[in-house]
Amino acid sequence: MNELTLYTKNNCPQCKMTKRFLSEQRLSYNEINIDDEPQYIDWLKEQGHRSVPVLTNNAVTIVGFRPDQLRALAV
Repeated sequence: MNELTLYTKNNCPQCKMTKRFLSEQRLSYNEINIDDEPQYIDWLKEQGHRSVPVLTNNAVTIVGFRPDQLRALAV
């Protein structure tokens, strides 16, 4: 599997749930917090994303806390 990148922000409940799910499934990911690194906000908007979390790799993009889609990554 390609490396996962998770875009998050502070005080985001869905971001926390997504991180917890990924940790419980022992899936490694690179976290980019857009509050700490705002230069990624424009890139996310260009991709059509208006909210976080956004989990992406070369094959898939998951927006929001979507356990149904996240489970597919754990297989």
